[in-house]
Amino acid sequence: MSICAVILAGGSGARLWPLSRASHPKQFLPLHGSETMLQSTLKRLDILDVHSSITICNEEHRFFVAEQLREIGRLGSIILEPVARNTAPAIALAAFSVEDDPLLLVLAADHVIQDEAAFARSVQDAIPLAESGKLVTFGIEPNEPHIGYGYIKRGKQNHAGFNVEKFVEKPSYELAQDYCSNGKYFWNSGIFLFKASKYLEELKNFRPNIYAACESSMNNTEIDLDFLRVNKVEFESCPSESADYAVMEKTKDAVVVPMDAGWSDIGSWSSLWDISEKDVNGNATHGDVMIHSSNNSYVRTDGKLVAAIGVDDLVIVSTKDAVMVSHKDSVQNIKGIVDQLKTSSRSEWELHREVHRPWGKYDLIDIGKNYQAKRITVKPGAKLSVQMHNHRAEHWIVVSGEARVTNDDKTFLLSENESTYIPVGAIHSLENLGKVKLELIEIQSGSYLGEDDIVRFEDLYGRFLK
Repeated sequence: MSICAVILAGGSGARLWPLSRASHPKQFLPLHGSETMLQSTLKRLDILDVHSSITICNEEHRFFVAEQLREIGRLGSIILEPVARNTAPAIALAAFSVEDDPLLLVLAADHVIQDEAAFARSVQDAIPLAESGKLVTFGIEPNEPHIGYGYIKRGKQNHAGFNVEKFVEKPSYELAQDYCSNGKYFWNSGIFLFKASKYLEELKNFRPNIYAACESSMNNTEIDLDFLRVNKVEFESCPSESADYAVMEKTKDAVVVPMDAGWSDIGSWSSLWDISEKDVNGNATHGDVMIHSSNNSYVRTDGKLVAAIGVDDLVIVSTKDAVMVSHKDSVQNIKGIVDQLKTSSRSEWELHREVHRPWGKYDLIDIGKNYQAKRITVKPGAKLSVQMHNHRAEHWIVVSGEARVTNDDKTFLLSENESTYIPVGAIHSLENLGKVKLELIEIQSGSYLGEDDIVRFEDLYGRFLK
C-alpha cells in the first residue's frame, strides 16, 4: 500500500518570538540546521517509500510553502485553508483529495527529528497496523516531566504497538512526574499513520459536521497557480477541532507505536536550547555572539554582535528590530509579550523588519517623519504588481542588476546607479528580466506610508486587485 505524506504547515509559533512572527512563523525558518523546518520535514521522508505529499497551509503563507518546496524539488500538492480550523479538518481535506486510498503519514512541519533512521523504523513498524485498519499515533518515551506536552497511556500490546488506553491533556508538574516514573505513558507527538478511508469513516462517525463541511469544501475546488483552493464558505462553517479530540480519543482502533528518534516540537526557546550543540559551559550560540563567564544560556543574533557576560540560564535573541531576554524558566510566557504587541497595534508581533513577498523581499532600513527607506530585492523573472499609491511618492535607485520600470505611459530600463521618480497617483510597476537578483533602494515620501496604500491593477501572484 502506498504512503502519502500530509504536512501540516499552519501555526504561528508565537513562543519563538521575536524570530518567529505571524507572517513568517517557525516552520519557514532554519531553526535547527541550514534548511527550514518545513524543508527538513519533507527531506526526512527520503528514507521511506513515500510516493506523494500534500502540504496544507493558510492563504498568507502559500508562497513560502511553494518556494521552499520548489527549492528542494518536492513541490507536491498544496491545499490552502481559507481559515484555520485545527488538525481534524486539515487532515480531512487531504483524505478527500487523494485517490486509491493510500496510507496517510501526517506530520507537523515544525518538528525536529534528530535520528531519522529511528523515525523510519517506527513508521515501518506501524505500516501493518495501519493497513489492517488501525489509526496509529506515535508516542515519544518521556525523558523528563514535561508539562507542555499531552500524554498517551498505553494499554495491551498490539504487534509493534499498544492499544491506546487514554489520551491525557497537558498535566500539572506533579502528574507529569508520575507519568514519567510510571513507564506506561508517552508524549503525544502528533504524528499519525492511517488509511485515508479509515480516518474519514471515523470522522464521519464521531464528527459528522466536520466530515460534511470538508466534503462540501472539496466538492468545489479551484486550481490557482501551484495551489488547490477549497470552497471558502463551506470550510468556514466547519468546527475547529484537533484530530486527537475529534477522532483519536473516541475511536476503538487507536494504537500507539513507540518512537525514540530525538523528537522535539520546538515549542519554546528552552526546547531549542535542549537540542542545540553547546560549549563546555552549556551555552548554545547562533550568529555573531561573544560569551564570557556565562552558563547554560541560549544566545542568538541574525545581525549585530551580541555580547553576553556573567549571565546564567538566559535566552537572548536579537533580530533587526527587536531584542528579547528571558530566563529559560519563563520562556513559556513570551506569548504574553506577543499579545501586548498586538493589543498595542505594534507591527513587531506580525512582521519582521525584513518582509518576504512572492517576488522577493524588502527591508525597512530607515523611517522618519513623512519618509521611509527600503532595500528591495527582486528575484530573477519576478515582477511587482502594477499599482498606484494615493498618499506617497517613491524614488527608486538601482544598486545592482537591471530593472524594467513602467511609470504611467512610459516603460524603460534602469541599470546600476540610475534612478527614477514615481509621483503620487502614478500607475507603475517594477520587473527583473535578468538572471541575477535586482537590488534597489526605495525612498518613500508622503503623508501616509502604510502598506495598505496600494491599489493593484495586475498581479502575477493572484493577490487582491482593485
